[in-house]
Amino acid sequence: MKDITADPETVPAMAKTSGDTQARWAWVEAAVWTERMLTALENGVQGGKWYSLMDKVVALPTLRKAFAQVKANRGAAGVDHVTVEQFEQRLEENLEKLSRRLREGKYQAQAVRRVWIPKAGSKEKRPLGIPTVMDRVAQAAVLAVLEPIFERDFAEHSYGFRPGRGCKDALRQVDALLKQGHCWVVDADLKSYFDTIPHAALLGRVGAKIADGAVLELIASFLRGKAMSTVEGWSPEQGTPQGAVISPLLSNIYLDPLDHAMAEAGEQMVRYADDFVVLCRSREQAEAVLRQLQQWTRQAGLRLHEEKTRIVDATQPGGFDFLGYHFEQGKRRPRGKSLRKFKAAVREHTRRTNGHSLSTILLNLNRTLSGWFAYYKHSHRYTFNTLDCWVRMRLRSILRRRQGRRGRGRGWDNNRWTNAFFAEQGLFSLDRAHALACLSSSR
Repeated sequence: MKDITADPETVPAMAKTSGDTQARWAWVEAAVWTERMLTALENGVQGGKWYSLMDKVVALPTLRKAFAQVKANRGAAGVDHVTVEQFEQRLEENLEKLSRRLREGKYQAQAVRRVWIPKAGSKEKRPLGIPTVMDRVAQAAVLAVLEPIFERDFAEHSYGFRPGRGCKDALRQVDALLKQGHCWVVDADLKSYFDTIPHAALLGRVGAKIADGAVLELIASFLRGKAMSTVEGWSPEQGTPQGAVISPLLSNIYLDPLDHAMAEAGEQMVRYADDFVVLCRSREQAEAVLRQLQQWTRQAGLRLHEEKTRIVDATQPGGFDFLGYHFEQGKRRPRGKSLRKFKAAVREHTRRTNGHSLSTILLNLNRTLSGWFAYYKHSHRYTFNTLDCWVRMRLRSILRRRQGRRGRGRGWDNNRWTNAFFAEQGLFSLDRAHALACLSSSR
């Protein structure tokens, strides 16, 4: 196997995003990326580096579009307690001030408010960094300028936080590779990836394509910003805050050499942000890939989680999880954590003490059911009938209690409030939705 720890000499054709220029760059910010700049992007700039980008970051049209993005994403106030709504009340004044400070090199990123949020389906928590609205606008402006430069050469098998790509694209690729016989899976987990990216190495990779010192210093100030989860706070020496607008791009930039090295080595890697799998045809190949991954991550200052990183034979019981799904013996279903999170959301709507009318309960419940189905509709068909039965049981328990009886809704309650009764009331059926989706796809 080819050594994937070495930097690739060239970007392999298979690792480039395909498509004509117009379709490929339809998503870029037109105020920044003129036709002339897109032509330069496609053809490549001299020396492979971009100069004089700060004037595009500080331009008021760029900042206005950046604020629109921040507003659309909503989000809480930062350490200055200024909300998006308050910032907007004096929008032009705030944007002009931001533009002037950036242009004069006087802008300093403020501290990031750090909060801890629960991990889906787990008792663990993960840190979330909340920059101020002003900093989020500045980061969104930098993102609008830099993203196309790096997106041009990102690998085909990278799907996370990229225009026109998403979880389902990654899942389809995994499914296709399994069907092609790549059933030995290196299920990798980077330990605390966003919090452990080395700043110097990250800035070095950004600097490989960006030669504008003002832009590089601005990114460095975002990384150095004090994190405030205590009164004193601290200045991180590594990592990029989850929750910062520019963090997804920076995280992809840091793993980009690994992406291309794997592609050059001919390995079938599928990556979504810091979650990735490598699908192989034999255990020996998978073991060799794992050794290479261990070597690469050590050299990059990262760590593979020893307990969570493993080699799996997907044709045998056990399987592996990826992006919310569990793959095992040719079947897909929601992973355990995803099911627990889903059931917790349903329980919130279907407590026996719920005082709302049945129609109101179903209205709220249906939003959860239909939203969940939109993502997990590719699961094995048995998944949906089982969950439908469980949801109806909880609804029958509510109706049973309202008749002054205790216990769960089952047994004769199934005859009192039949499946047809709930269908008439408008309950969203996962099983029926799956059948309709299958019928539609078969056509």
